Amino acid sequence: MLSARSLFQEIIDNDESFRLFCSIAASGETQGGWENGRIAALVPETERALAPKITRHGADEDKHGRIFIALMRKRGLTPVEIPPGADYTLLLEKSGIGLAHDKLKRDEPLTVQDIVTYLSHSRVTEQRAADQMVMLRKYFGDHPEIGKAVRMISDDEDNHLAYCHEELLRYARAGHGRVIQQTLRDCAIAESGIYRDVSLAVMDHMGRILGWPRPKAALLAAGIRAMYAYERVAGWRRMVVLKMPERRDALGGPATAAPGFA
Repeated sequence: MLSARSLFQEIIDNDESFRLFCSIAASGETQGGWENGRIAALVPETERALAPKITRHGADEDKHGRIFIALMRKRGLTPVEIPPGADYTLLLEKSGIGLAHDKLKRDEPLTVQDIVTYLSHSRVTEQRAADQMVMLRKYFGDHPEIGKAVRMISDDEDNHLAYCHEELLRYARAGHGRVIQQTLRDCAIAESGIYRDVSLAVMDHMGRILGWPRPKAALLAAGIRAMYAYERVAGWRRMVVLKMPERRDALGGPATAAPGFA
């Protein structure tokens, strides 16, 4: 029977598919670390109190990248180049989700609107990351090889999502509510299309590595497209709702270390 558990078990059990999975994940996390680091450095003077939280967010992302590299290293594997169409963070940036890299590479302070945009986009992408980790934690949280990493990253992603909710609600109270809601909606709809395209590209490469028969590959592709259709009609709404999280000040302290990985 084809299920999320069996699909990921197949990917984890094969060195080459595991290598691709970890390489894609490490690349995205490392890129996120760089972006958050630059945003923290360029926060406008009026928002400097937010800089330590953005710095911690970036440090967490860097840590995750190192964890995925370490998981590969334990099998004697090295990262592989990300296939065309499978680079989620690159496609997000090209589509205008997140702050443009050209802006982040300059040493000019960001504006308050830039910070609001960054947090709105992060709220959407962190929802995706948190959802993925919830699924992986459900099926592989006790896995002897990757369980510890899954639990650690899942906890961090929950913190990142809580931080986005709390800070966006603060900015909404300060008068940015209408802009936040419009930005969240536009970003959620665009992100769902990118996630569909990346998922199709990744599954195509996994299918080639694992030798999936055409009916299995077609069924997986149909499932990805069906999920996108649902998100396009109604599912995107879960990514735009803001509510005060149970975890308050989730990024208020220093980043946690990753013993045994980095």
